[in-house]
This record gives sequence, structure tokens and C-alpha cells, in this order.
Amino acid sequence: MTTRIFNVLFLCTGNTARSVLAESILRKEGMGRFRSYSAGSQPKGVVNPLALKTLEAFGYPTEGMRSKSWNEFANQDGPKFDFVFTVCDNAAGEACPVWPGQPMTAHWGIPDPAAVEGSEVEKERAFNEAFRYLKNRISVFVALPLDTLDRMVLKSRLDEIGRLEGATSPMGGDRS
Repeated sequence: MTTRIFNVLFLCTGNTARSVLAESILRKEGMGRFRSYSAGSQPKGVVNPLALKTLEAFGYPTEGMRSKSWNEFANQDGPKFDFVFTVCDNAAGEACPVWPGQPMTAHWGIPDPAAVEGSEVEKERAFNEAFRYLKNRISVFVALPLDTLDRMVLKSRLDEIGRLEGATSPMGGDRS
């Protein structure tokens, strides 16, 4: 029996921090069951060094991580996505391309660690917290019995995951 591999895209506006963290976490946690990707509507072209530092500190892959446009995936030649998750409120409010594969979508917004101002320790703490929130969501996601849930139940579960600790509202207010 062949196990199906699900394609997952994480979106954020700049594709420098949260979406990159999520891509790496799923790459490790979902190995063999998921292929993870990340992109941004307005990519900054560089991954935040604190995102890479955080991933390395927790033993997650950083090889090949780069900030890229969602246009790279919004065509018929790109991967057919099963799931697309927005991890920042700005991306959730934007008009997204039509993704090949008719993926299920959900908003898993968390505060932007790259927006934190202050000491290096405060910035690192924000990245560690973002990592923890994303890892919690992804751990719940990979544990779902995806092959046995109907689309309505699965959509409900995906939305519930987005409301876990640290969630922001789609309008930018913090709900944690």
C-alpha cells in the first residue's frame, strides 16, 4: 500500500519568518507524509536570520530556505496543494491566487516575531514563542487522521487548530 504524501503551503506577506518556520517544522514533523512549502504575497527576498537561528537551535532544517513569491506556486506547473495555511493576518486578508489542486485552507495567524522591537533577547524570545505556537499547531495537524475525515469535519478541525494558544484574529487583534 502506498501512503499518500500531502502538499502544504504556508503563506505570509514577507515570507521571512512565520511561514519559513512553519515550512521547516512540517518538513521535519511530517517527514514521509507531507511536503512543505512557504511563500509570500510580497516576499522580502531574504529569510530573517533569527528565524534560521531559532530553527537551528531546535534542530530543524534550514537548508534551502529562502523568501519567495506565491506566484512561484500559483500555476499549473507548480505542486498541487492539499492544504494552504495563512500564518499572518495580512496574508489572510489578501486576495490569494487560485491554487492548483483545490486545497483546503485555514488561517493559523500568530504574532509576527520580526516586528518585535527591543533587545536581542526580547527578539529571540519572540521567535521562540512563534516557533512554539507553530510547532503546537503542526503537531496537532500531523496527528489528524486525514484519510478518514470528510471535508467538512477536516475543515472544522483545521479552523480549530488556528484558534490554539497564541492565535491572532484575521483583523489583526491578538486573541491570546
